[in-house]
Amino acid sequence: MSGQQISAVIILAAGAGTRMNSATPKVLHSIAGRSLLHHAVVAANHLEPNRLVVVVRHERDAVAAEATAVSPGVLIADQDDIPGTGRAVYCGLSVLDATAMAGVVAAGTTGAPARDVKAEGIVLVTSADVPLVTGDLLAALTAGHGEGGNAVTMLTARVPNPGAYGRIIRGTDGEVLRIVEAKDASDAELAIDEINAGIYAFDAHALRTALASVGRDNAQREMYLTDVVEIVREAGGRVGAFVAPDAAATEGVNDRVQLAAAAATLNRGILEKWMREGVTIVDPTTTWIDADVTLEPDSVVYPGTQLLGATSIATGASVGPDTTLKDVEVRANARVIRTHGELAVIGEGATVGPFSYLRPGTVLGADGKIGAFVETKNAMIGAHTKVPHLSYVGDATIGEHTNIGAATIFVNYDGVGKAQTSVGSHVRIGSDNTLIAPLTVGDGAYTGAGAIIRKDVPPGAMARNSAPQQTVEGWVEARRPGTASAQAARAAHERDSSAATKGDA
Repeated sequence: MSGQQISAVIILAAGAGTRMNSATPKVLHSIAGRSLLHHAVVAANHLEPNRLVVVVRHERDAVAAEATAVSPGVLIADQDDIPGTGRAVYCGLSVLDATAMAGVVAAGTTGAPARDVKAEGIVLVTSADVPLVTGDLLAALTAGHGEGGNAVTMLTARVPNPGAYGRIIRGTDGEVLRIVEAKDASDAELAIDEINAGIYAFDAHALRTALASVGRDNAQREMYLTDVVEIVREAGGRVGAFVAPDAAATEGVNDRVQLAAAAATLNRGILEKWMREGVTIVDPTTTWIDADVTLEPDSVVYPGTQLLGATSIATGASVGPDTTLKDVEVRANARVIRTHGELAVIGEGATVGPFSYLRPGTVLGADGKIGAFVETKNAMIGAHTKVPHLSYVGDATIGEHTNIGAATIFVNYDGVGKAQTSVGSHVRIGSDNTLIAPLTVGDGAYTGAGAIIRKDVPPGAMARNSAPQQTVEGWVEARRPGTASAQAARAAHERDSSAATKGDA
C-alpha cells in the first residue's frame, strides 16, 4: 500500500483487442485463474484508493460485470465515440467528478457551488492489459510521484526491442520532454530504448486542465493521453519518470502469444514465491498454480500438476504427479495422486488416486480413501472409510470405518430425478454391488458379492441375492461349434479323458 492516499485509480478497459482474434474481450482473457482486468483491479486496490474507475466500451456489459464482480464498489465509465486513451481518461475523470459532486450534494454541503466540486489529489491511470503490474509497483510509482513534486509521473521501462511502444524523449539534463508514439516517431526517436509503459500518476487538476487541450492531430486521429505530458510541461508543471526495476513487469498483452508469455512469467513468479515459503515443487517447468491458490510449508507438489481457483494445500500434504485440482481443499498429510478434482474436500491423512475423479460436493473424511478409477459426486464419505477401486459414488452419505467393495455403483438417477443413498458406519459392501437409491444401509450391515440392493438394510443385517448356479455341460460345443472356444473345450476334454485313462491303468 502506498504511503500517500490516492484519490482515484482509472483503469482503461475500453479497447476491442482485435489482435486476440477472439469473441471474448481481450481484458476478459485469463491467466493464473484471473482475467486480465481482474489482475489490474487487484493491483489498483492494493493502493486503497478513494475511488476506482474502469473505462469500458467494447463488449461493455461483460467487461463492466467482471469489474463489478471483482470490486463491487467500482465506478463504470463509458467511453464515447471519440477514440484514444486521452478520451478514455477524460471519460473516467468525468465520472469521478460527477461522483464527487453527487457526494457533496447528498451530504448537504454548503459552500463551493456544485459545478466546482471535482476530484482532486493523485489520480493514477493504468491499463487492464498489463497483468504483471503489481500493487507494489504502482505504490513505488506513486511514491516517486510524491517525492518528486511532479504534476505527472509516468512509468517507463528500458527494453532491447521497443517495437510499437511510445518512446520517452528526454532533455540534455534527463528531464522528460514528451512521449512520441512509434507511428509518429522519427528514425532517431525509434532508436530510443526507454518506452512508455502507459501507466501514470497525475495531479488531478493538471490532468483535467491538460485533457481540455488534447487534440487529434496525429496519424491515428486519436486523443493521445501521451500528449498530456507535453501540455503539462509547457504549462510549467514538472514531469517525471519512474523506471520500472523489471521491464518484464510492464509488458502488455495484445495477442495470444503475449498472453501465453505473460502467463508463463506470472506462473514462474507464483512458484518461486511458494518455494521460498517452504513448499517443495519438484518440477516447476510442468507445474501451474493460480494466483488465488494457497499452500502451507512442507507440502509437496509433484510434476504435471495444476492447482487452480481457490485450491488450498495444507502442511504435509502432497499432490501429483499428473493431477488437476480446482477449488479443492487438501488437508494436512493427505496424498493425492493422478487425480482430477473440483469443489471437493480431502480430509487429513486421506489418500486419493490414482486415476480418481472427484466431482463437486465430494467430502472425504480423515484417513479415508478414494482409490483407482473411482468417481464421486455429492458424496460425504466418513473418516477411515474406503472406496478403493472401480466404483461410482453419487448423491450419497457414508459413515465411518466403512468399506465399499470393488465395482460398486450407487444408482442415484432413475431417468427423471436424483435420489440419496445413506450407508452407515462399519458397513461392508460386497464387490460388484448395485445400490439403488433411495436407500439406507444401517450401521454394521453387510452385503454379499454381486448383490443388487433395492430395499433398506437394517443395522447388522446381511443383504444378498442368492440363486443356484446353473451349469450346462457341452453348451459351447453345441451352440458355438467350430469356434476357438469350442476347440479349446474339446482339447480339454480329450486331455481329461486321457489323464483318466492313464489313472485307471
